[in-house]
Amino acid sequence: MGNDEGIEKEQRLETAGDEGPLAETPEEEIKRLTEQLEAASREAAANYDKYLRAVADLDNYRKRADKEKTDAIVFANEKLIEEILPVIDNFDRAFSHANGEENLESLKQGIELISGQMAALLKKFGIQEIKATGEKFDPSMHHAISEEENSEMEAGTVVREFQKGYLLKGRLLRPAMVAVSRKPEVH
Repeated sequence: MGNDEGIEKEQRLETAGDEGPLAETPEEEIKRLTEQLEAASREAAANYDKYLRAVADLDNYRKRADKEKTDAIVFANEKLIEEILPVIDNFDRAFSHANGEENLESLKQGIELISGQMAALLKKFGIQEIKATGEKFDPSMHHAISEEENSEMEAGTVVREFQKGYLLKGRLLRPAMVAVSRKPEVH
């Protein structure tokens, strides 16, 4: 070992301090730091790959959710329509059997049965008829299209229903179109 190498080794030992008995040479430190940088670069590349996959998965999820939402909207009434089709079939059968005045009573009975079938179907799907005639006028449930003088009923009472109103699971679907009573004018 040459004199210069021995002095360099002594200086490293003296300045080693907390680093241990032998400090790294600049070449060793560069090698160690290069290895750490390469490891960090590999880890960063792996994390970036995971990030790209997560973004792609999220994008695919959004597309799938949008398609499912669109399908749900398009086919939301499928079950209701399937249930209505037999009612329409019964109307067709009733009309095909009505050939003249002698069958008028049977046609009337058939239509009454079909109407009952339709009411039961609507109830099954959460549609409820709004009670109107004889009730106090409620602007949130009734749509007044006229007033009628009526001395027998309190003013503001529904005296006639022109079109039925309906609720869908408690929410107003269509207000009842009604006539409301008013007291007769005194002359």
